[in-house]
Amino acid sequence: MAEQKRDYYEVLGVAKNATEQEIKKAYKKMAIQYHPDRQGDKSEAEKKEAEAKFKEAAEAYDVLHDPQKRQRYDQFGFAGVGGASGSYQNMSMDDIFSQFGDIFGDLFGGGASFGGFGGFGGGFGGGRGARKPQHRGGDLRLKVRLTLKECATGVTKKFKVRKKVTCSHCHGSGAESGNGDVQTCPTCHGTGYVLRQQRSMFGMMQTQSVCPDCQGEGTIIKNKCRQCGGTGVQSGDEVVEVKIPAGVQDGMVLTVNGKGDAAIHNGVPGDIQVFIEVEQDKEFVRQDNDIIYNLLIDVPTAVLGGSVEVPTLDGKVMLKIDPGTQPGKVLRLRGKGLPALQGYGYGKGDEIVNISVYIPETLSRSEKEAFEQMRNSENVKPNQSAKNNFFNKFKRMFE
Repeated sequence: MAEQKRDYYEVLGVAKNATEQEIKKAYKKMAIQYHPDRQGDKSEAEKKEAEAKFKEAAEAYDVLHDPQKRQRYDQFGFAGVGGASGSYQNMSMDDIFSQFGDIFGDLFGGGASFGGFGGFGGGFGGGRGARKPQHRGGDLRLKVRLTLKECATGVTKKFKVRKKVTCSHCHGSGAESGNGDVQTCPTCHGTGYVLRQQRSMFGMMQTQSVCPDCQGEGTIIKNKCRQCGGTGVQSGDEVVEVKIPAGVQDGMVLTVNGKGDAAIHNGVPGDIQVFIEVEQDKEFVRQDNDIIYNLLIDVPTAVLGGSVEVPTLDGKVMLKIDPGTQPGKVLRLRGKGLPALQGYGYGKGDEIVNISVYIPETLSRSEKEAFEQMRNSENVKPNQSAKNNFFNKFKRMFE
């Protein structure tokens, strides 16, 4: 009877909702643990068990790191991925190393090849050559304070930034007299990496690492630039223009690509991270893309109705107040809020107008007499329906 296969998530020790990075990390950990070169002086039985677990992990990773295979596996199990028992157990180590060369290249510093173990020379990406490092400049941070109206319309801000800029003398090459002072590295002969051989129990092992003399560039500078010391960068000021789109919110971070520190030897410049801080507005409270305005009206307007002027982000508009409007009533001005940030929604928010009624604190004699005359009127006393409505609103405050 064939041995029952273990669940792939169980094999890698990850949850069913694990991210692609978590799955890759788990597989790397197992590949290191059960790699043949890590078994040392263990018994043959232990080495055989480690090899089986190594292949089992490779099979699990092959399915779970591929979105389509993973979806079929989640829905139909092993049948969905054609998982016959022992599919990877029957593969040679050479085939596995070849299939996941990028993973093993990451584990062993850019590449390694072996000889004398199952016939797999050139595994781990051997013979492909290491990538020459791409220098990258540092990222910078800026904070920008915006008004609510600037958030609504978008705005362009300019900043004078102190940062590393490309050397004006050598134009980033780092050489004093141009390309004539740049030579092929004699240590790695321009490849950017060196190879070392070491004998192991599996035969000769060849490792590949970044050249210590040229740091992987493949060239060295014979006569360094006197202005930047051979780095190709120097301190300087630059005016950076930041376009802030409409709809941004407090706490958001925008990235301005390529405007950070210049990189040495004409590498890739860094970015600028712009932290958004929105000033508190005197009239409006923001709630996502809606804005809230508290409208304070007098008693006669609340009782008799009328039209009042209400501010918006676009200017002032007239708002109709119905007779008998109660405090706490909410009116909505469609499309008078903030626009959705591009890619995070559609359309514009609304302006929500909350009605408050001002109760006068001082009255003249005639005004008091007018209110006294109304005191006993049944029309100014709250009826049971009004009491119920207010009680329900009161209860919702604590829900």
